[in-house]
Amino acid sequence: MSQLILAAEADISTRHLSFVESGRAVPSREMVMHLAERLDVPLRARNALLIAAGYAPLFRERPLTDPQLAAAREAVELVLKGHEPYPALAIDRHWNIVAANNALAPLLAGASPELLKPPVNAMRLSLHPEGIAASIVNWHAWRAHALSRLQRQIDVSGDETLSALRDELAAYPAPPGAKVTDHDDTASHQVAVPLRLRTPIGELSFFSTTTVFGTPVDVTLSELAIEAFFPADQQTAAALREFAENQRAEGVKG
Repeated sequence: MSQLILAAEADISTRHLSFVESGRAVPSREMVMHLAERLDVPLRARNALLIAAGYAPLFRERPLTDPQLAAAREAVELVLKGHEPYPALAIDRHWNIVAANNALAPLLAGASPELLKPPVNAMRLSLHPEGIAASIVNWHAWRAHALSRLQRQIDVSGDETLSALRDELAAYPAPPGAKVTDHDDTASHQVAVPLRLRTPIGELSFFSTTTVFGTPVDVTLSELAIEAFFPADQQTAAALREFAENQRAEGVKG
């Protein structure tokens, strides 16, 4: 965003904005927050901006286990449980899984136990040669989608950990037999890039949605997201319902 556009968005003069950027003018705490709001800066980075300007950070970063986040944790669990029999997981800013529902299990079949040790990184698990990469039918399309999504996060946050993760994922080789499929070729005609997986309960196809907390004022909460997977076809929906019913039946027997 140019100085001119940002000045117009923030309703200040380009001269004053230029002085703030170059250090010739010291912005007030309110001005730092005003510009951060216009630039849609993440809360973690807003704290860094405040510190750089000589002010105390405004947003607290509590661990997810903090009692003050109990209501948020309960909300996450309710969403995850309520989404069954379809898979859903909660992730932090670096794509580490912090919670998941029972429907995720069939998707992880064949993954190395080492990659399933906490903290489990969802991106790494999906594209690592010892993860579920070999099970992804449209690996090329999914890889391109995953890397593009990571890049957008990096562009907004400048996060070095995400940059390292992107480079790591980009260096992974294609699984044996992976090839561009007809589904990849027609991806532009689809409403979303699907995740197509070979699993013990059949080939499953999903599209996903991302849910975040509205107006968070805690850094941890602002960086928490729920990835919910929905069946992209009736075959997937039926297979997941049957899997859930079998799990319940086994639980009753146990």
